[in-house]
This record gives sequence, structure tokens and C-alpha cells, in this order.
Amino acid sequence: MRRDEFTEMRAFLEVARERSFTRAAGKLGVTRSALSHTIRALEERLGVRLLSRTTRDVAPTAAGERLMGNIEPLFQSIAAEIRAIGALRDKPSGNVRIVCPDDAIELVFRPKLSTFLRDFPDISVELIIDNGFTNIVERQFDAGVRLGEAVARDMVAVRIGPDVSYAVVGSPDYIAR
Repeated sequence: MRRDEFTEMRAFLEVARERSFTRAAGKLGVTRSALSHTIRALEERLGVRLLSRTTRDVAPTAAGERLMGNIEPLFQSIAAEIRAIGALRDKPSGNVRIVCPDDAIELVFRPKLSTFLRDFPDISVELIIDNGFTNIVERQFDAGVRLGEAVARDMVAVRIGPDVSYAVVGSPDYIAR
């Protein structure tokens, strides 16, 4: 459905419910004239009259009643789902997939994971060990852990731990061999 079709359907429903262009326009935040043009465009596109109009009254035609009966539950369902999705803001939940080298698990995640899972019981964390350069977008990971110099320029980077220094150690005899 194109955006203008969605707008037309929503406008039609509001006029049909309110049985008034003036009240529907007020609820939709548009002018009465703009709403009238929107309804006229919908009726012309469909090739059928959806609303009977007089100077004092607006009522759905038989076709309008049919359309209203079929699309109103869908719009109510969309509104309910939008409210439900909005509730997710208040209670984080879901699965978080992170790809990282094995040392990041020990240095960064293990010390903080139990507290995080206790604070957010509806979130599950999946840590995937990969010491290579996995494409996190292609493999559908939510995040990836890299050393600072290994972060691609188009990625958003956030520091999650202290600087880490690596050293190669061995006895002089071993190094000589």
C-alpha cells in the first residue's frame, strides 16, 4: 500500500466514524478542504462513491460501509500493535547477538554479564567467538567487538573496555631457537 493510499483510508475512516468533515479534520490535524480533496481522490481512484454528503450530514454509502467494516479492524490492530511496541521502550527484551574474540569474553563480558542478565531478565545474550573479521551486518549480529584499529570506517564504535597490551614472552634460549 502506498503512503497516500494509507492516508486516504485513514481519512475515510475518520470521516465515516465522525460523520463530519469538520470533526474528522480536527482529529486528523488537517483542514476541512484538504480532507475533502483526499476523500474525493480516494473515491475517484476507486471509481465508487464512499460517502453521501449533504450540507448538514455525511454518511457512508453501501460501498463505504463495506470498506469501513473491512479496514477498521485492521487499523485498530495496527494501533494496538504500535502501542504494544511502544511498551518495549519501558522493558527491554529480546535476543542480543554479539560476535567477539575469545579474550573479549574474559576481559569485558564475563565480569559484567551476570549483573546485566539479573537487571534485564527478558534479554538473552548470545556471544559468538570468532577471532576473524566477521561481517556483523551480513551475519545479522547486533554488535561486534574489535580492537580499535580493526574497526571499519562506516561502523559506529564505542569503547567497552580499557586499552589492552599484548606481549610475546619467552626465555632467551627459546627465542633464539
